[in-house]
Amino acid sequence: AWELGLVTGIPDDIDWEDETRVMIEERLSLSPDALTGMEANLRFAGPETMETKIYARLSAWQNWIFTRPNATGEKGALTSYGKSASPDFDWRRT
Repeated sequence: AWELGLVTGIPDDIDWEDETRVMIEERLSLSPDALTGMEANLRFAGPETMETKIYARLSAWQNWIFTRPNATGEKGALTSYGKSASPDFDWRRT
């Protein structure tokens, strides 16, 4: 799977526990709204230029994602950025 580019990493026996923990922590740090936006970006088919990526996709999804409570709410990702507290996401909102 690694040689075919089907996986992004292959933890070995030495680092298995640490790499698995870090992978789970990284996944949990992402807002469910941001994950929905990234998934939707994968569904766009056809040729693209840098301009269409920025102005057609990125701009629309940023506006949608950054106005959601998981981003700008009291305990959202943008509100918590740079503070010692982690964001508290509402996983039901996607």
